[in-house]
Amino acid sequence: MRRPQSNKDKRNIQGKNKGYTKKPFSKERTQSAVKKTKPVPSDPDLIRLNRYVANSGVCSRREADTYIEAGNVTVNGKTITEMGHKVKLTDIVKFDGRLLNPQKKEYVLLNKPKNFITTTSDERGRRTVMELISKASKSRLVPVGRLDRNTTGLLLFTNDGDLSKKLTHPRHGIRKIYHVELNKNLTMEDLKKIQTGITLDDGPIKVDEVSYINNSPKREVGIEIHSGRNRIVRRIFEHLGYDVKKLDRVIFAGLTKKDLPRGHWRHLTKQEVINLGMNQ
Repeated sequence: MRRPQSNKDKRNIQGKNKGYTKKPFSKERTQSAVKKTKPVPSDPDLIRLNRYVANSGVCSRREADTYIEAGNVTVNGKTITEMGHKVKLTDIVKFDGRLLNPQKKEYVLLNKPKNFITTTSDERGRRTVMELISKASKSRLVPVGRLDRNTTGLLLFTNDGDLSKKLTHPRHGIRKIYHVELNKNLTMEDLKKIQTGITLDDGPIKVDEVSYINNSPKREVGIEIHSGRNRIVRRIFEHLGYDVKKLDRVIFAGLTKKDLPRGHWRHLTKQEVINLGMNQ
């Protein structure tokens, strides 16, 4: 026995018979029916804590998450263990009590030409070495140590303050070799005096090594020294009555001028950065 058709069933059948199709959504109906949600803009002044720690050179981001969860990291004196926590660059972030700097560390090597002074700025408007590396990095790099205005050769720049201090401190014995050209031949007597050690106005000085340069006139000398005293190489020869015509630093902390023309710069390789760390 069939069940009687309801009014609803009759309407459905009539709709099918008439080729009834569902009314499509118009653009206006779609826009009104679907409420758009605008994305919340991210704060450019905020950075994830794990990235902050990783950029500081402590570890990778993944390792940073582990340290954060373990409670090794504090922000403004408060221990943070929350994953995804964000901080400002102005916040005081410490890892095991050590203050962190999130700026990516960079290392740039310059083959310095003459007539540039080694300073970040000059009140007298003289040309500085910063002009030569202006396109090397967006970070604020500073020279490691100094080279006189008329001294040429290797000069390292970095924003790694800890490494800079270690490379300039005499007790670390960083190797620096200079090619010196004098106004006259260096006598064997004076060469031995330098090897033995001489006394300048500010105290005694002894070089690591000094010798004539092979297949060159006796007025050209190679000298290795780790002292950071001002104009020390020039003063050694001036003390003995010589004028230094050319002074070129050819090796600094194991770095050389190979494939680096005068006035040009390059970033250090990862291996060179590792080697600098070993020199510490």
